[in-house]
Amino acid sequence: MTATAEFLPAADTITMFSTSWCGYCNRLKTQLTKDGIAYTEVNIEEVEGTAALVEALNGGNQTVPTVLFPDGSSATNPSLIEVKSRLGR
Repeated sequence: MTATAEFLPAADTITMFSTSWCGYCNRLKTQLTKDGIAYTEVNIEEVEGTAALVEALNGGNQTVPTVLFPDGSSATNPSLIEVKSRLGR
């Protein structure tokens, strides 16, 4: 089991790694909600080990939002259009 396997989202949803103070995270959450895309939010400042996971996915940087897709791929600060495209919507 890889570190990301624990956080793999169900089909047609995403996992979003975020912080409470991140404006880009808040914007993406608002857009996802408005568009009806389900997501699970994981605050990297509250969930042990997730900051290191985000660093691993982003070349050593704790960049949020980092989104994990059902196929195991990830994207850093994706647009709503990219999220929809990668979910096949």
